[in-house]
Amino acid sequence: MRLTRRSAIAGLTALPFAARGAEDFILLGSTTTTENSGLLGHLIPIFEAETGTAVRVVVAGTGKILRLLEDGDLDLSLTHFPEGEAEMVARGVAAVRLPVMSNDFLLIGPADDPAGVRGAETAGDAMRRIAKAEATFYSRGDESGTHRKERSLWPVPPLSGAAAPRWYRETGAGMGATLNIAASAGGYALADRGTWAAFGNRGDLRMVYEGGDDLANPYAILLPVATTANPNGARRFADWLSSEVGRDAVDAYRVSGEQVFFAVR
Repeated sequence: MRLTRRSAIAGLTALPFAARGAEDFILLGSTTTTENSGLLGHLIPIFEAETGTAVRVVVAGTGKILRLLEDGDLDLSLTHFPEGEAEMVARGVAAVRLPVMSNDFLLIGPADDPAGVRGAETAGDAMRRIAKAEATFYSRGDESGTHRKERSLWPVPPLSGAAAPRWYRETGAGMGATLNIAASAGGYALADRGTWAAFGNRGDLRMVYEGGDDLANPYAILLPVATTANPNGARRFADWLSSEVGRDAVDAYRVSGEQVFFAVR
């Protein structure tokens, strides 16, 4: 059954940045990384105060968000899956793909690093070491942008689902929840820098590998071709986030003093 705007909010995590009684609002679909990092909680109040347009956010993995956008249940999306976003434009589902910011991915793991990831030369080498050691790895397994990035990094991706090796464990959860599982049970995971910086339950987890173009994490806005409930508001948000004011707001966001997102300039 096709989701309506109301059911899209009810069926997923909707962040109440705006008063529920507001008439001029947009429905923005975005990823758990922008929520868990705290970035949306920083940006949206600034946008609302400057424009008078309220924002309600549906939070899910990128795959789910792109499906909701295609079904007409969102006014716009903010995701981090360049290949999938480009495919939406190529198929005529999205009219515009607007790169707005980036951060990067990190490999997180136990402090004693049983797979020797700290000695890796590349991200692919790091994943190869995890697979060779059969060290526990927690995959989001949810078709999110982070999950798709993780799958692309393996020299030979592990089988998934019921055929997955015992060391490869799919959580089916968001970024923060997956890190919580890795922290409590012990194991490796791929995380974006923003969520890791904001994550308070690290336990024995440490950042064990970073750097390189393979771990780049670009974010973009998609505006759909089909008319939505508030296309003008959606364009207003896209224009604002790509303006000097919006870019400065992205760059100004800090977690424990660390800049974790970088606006496209």
